[in-house]
Amino acid sequence: MAEEIKRAGGSGTAGNGTPRTPAAGNRERVLGINGLGRIGKLALWHHAGRKHFQRIVVNQGREVGRGLAAVAEMLEKDSTYGALHRFLHGHRAPRVIELLDQGKGELLVDGVPVTVLRSSRNPKDLPWRDYGVEVVVDCTGKFNDPTLPPDHPKGSLRGHLAAGARQVLNSAPFKIKDQAARLPPDAVCLIFGINHRQFDPDNQTLISAASCTTTALAHMIQPLLEYFQTEAILTASMSTVHAVTNTQSVLDAVPAAGASDLRKSRSALNNIIITSTGAAGALEAVIPGVRDIGFMADSVRVPVATSSLIILNLTFQSRIDKDGRSAITAQRINQVYREAAAGKQQDLLRFTMEQNVSADLIGDPASVVIEGCETHTRTGFISLDLREVPGWPEEAAAGLRRAPLKVPVTHAKIFGWYDNEYGSYTNRLADLTVYVQDCL
Repeated sequence: MAEEIKRAGGSGTAGNGTPRTPAAGNRERVLGINGLGRIGKLALWHHAGRKHFQRIVVNQGREVGRGLAAVAEMLEKDSTYGALHRFLHGHRAPRVIELLDQGKGELLVDGVPVTVLRSSRNPKDLPWRDYGVEVVVDCTGKFNDPTLPPDHPKGSLRGHLAAGARQVLNSAPFKIKDQAARLPPDAVCLIFGINHRQFDPDNQTLISAASCTTTALAHMIQPLLEYFQTEAILTASMSTVHAVTNTQSVLDAVPAAGASDLRKSRSALNNIIITSTGAAGALEAVIPGVRDIGFMADSVRVPVATSSLIILNLTFQSRIDKDGRSAITAQRINQVYREAAAGKQQDLLRFTMEQNVSADLIGDPASVVIEGCETHTRTGFISLDLREVPGWPEEAAAGLRRAPLKVPVTHAKIFGWYDNEYGSYTNRLADLTVYVQDCL
């Protein structure tokens, strides 16, 4: 246990898993953040502690409370993670936010100058060029269609480019409304630690950082695909038992016009709510081999503030030894994860044999934490009548016995925790942001 805790928050971090990466070079690194919702606020927390960017410009898009002091207080306190100064430096730390200039919207957050913009919500109208912002992270969840032009009346991601940014990261999957349209060649979906090295700074300007669930799922399935290969996987499905989000209703509400899923307007405080997730489709964008499997995914929302759980089900075509034992066992799967956690996915995937509950994973910096004590496998046989297979040659079918062919298969169930707000998603989004900035 002590070894796992040390790995999660060891030397070189701010005590919460945030790497300390000092700014380098002569060019001032200025980060733009659009939106101060859950991910926008926590992204600011991360980068204030990380110190990779020397200045941060945040667009709130409107006045808040009674002025900048209200913004500062909102930034300082959090119902899930506590106070910023304690989160970064421990329970005895003094406050780290200082109000410098109310009119100009200037704050000092843990020593990092932060400018808060409060006048415009349309990306094309934001003064990124004036502040020297090259990389913008859009955390509004409002501009997910990469095909829309910069002057779209409701705004678009490309508006940030028109306003002076060189690259835009979106903290949500792309969603193209026109079903006939394709993903533009300058848009790409990247997950840090999975396919982020495919980033092409000369040709890719719009980057989706996928979703919290897709990020955790990608890190969860990648070691299995590398070890077992997709050819051995017959079927795969995933359910995420997911914390509530701000898209849900606190209490029962009237559904919006045209809403097809009435459950989304029911109280998040009082219900377990079945809903959908785009994790399977987004996973194919970052791990193309998944397309050969036929992946299904769904989501169940539960009334907790953060920390979610992926239940991954896989069916393998298995080999049976002379004693009738499968080559794919829970012990073998857990060993694959142990090796990944100590090797290629070190600090991105964590393996544990502890018995955790969701609160134990709040703030955990790993993309996913495998609950190894709950990994289970069972091997059985499926009966196949090859004569019923479409396109099977008649001459071959004629030579088949009437007895069906029995094929050994192994079903595996694997559990993976992830802090869907700060620990897993915001950390990977920030890692990707730093990587993109360093490639410019």
